Amino acid sequence: AADIPCSAYRSSWGNPRIEWKFQKGSSLVLFYYAGELTEPYKNRVQFSPTTIHINTVTRQDTGKYICEVVGDGSQIAKSEVNLIVQGAPAPEPRSLLVP
Repeated sequence: AADIPCSAYRSSWGNPRIEWKFQKGSSLVLFYYAGELTEPYKNRVQFSPTTIHINTVTRQDTGKYICEVVGDGSQIAKSEVNLIVQGAPAPEPRSLLVP
């Protein structure tokens, strides 16, 4: 599991709007917006204003997590976390020598 902090969050901003994006290479996925987690994150991510918690982390989750916070007075804050997931390397196939 992984906890990714949203260091951009400001509790003094009243009721800020929070969006989470995941960037991997040139693709950008908006996975938390309008108060909702999107598929396929819905089942494996817990959201809180200051942190997201990813239950089962795989190598697919390696990338940049961007938290964007928009306050009532249109203040904007942004924080980024690079997550690198190192999975166990797959065993190499052995060639079997048949006598």
